[in-house]
Amino acid sequence: MSLFILGADNSKEMDEISDELSKYKFNVIEQQDNFILMKRKRYGNVLVHAVCLIIALFFFSIAIFINVIYFAYSFLWASPNVLITTEKTDDEGNPLEYNTMDEVLEKATAIL
Repeated sequence: MSLFILGADNSKEMDEISDELSKYKFNVIEQQDNFILMKRKRYGNVLVHAVCLIIALFFFSIAIFINVIYFAYSFLWASPNVLITTEKTDDEGNPLEYNTMDEVLEKATAIL
């Protein structure tokens, strides 16, 4: 799981960013006054699943295990998490490093 941090100046801007991410199938996991945590579940590329299943049916049954591994990787580890926050520093007082919306969407729509 990768965590992306997006900065917002106020709660209204947090809601706007959240609404935009909702258009890309991100779901709100947790929400409080100073942050919104969102996640998009990735299931893998349909074309990759289809090719693995066709290979498994006609040639090698081991391809079904490759398909399951690819699905598990996509669902458990490649699904991006986004933290939208108004905080400027972490718990230790260090400034937060924010990601851009383009980085978040690139990861959310990646094939692998």
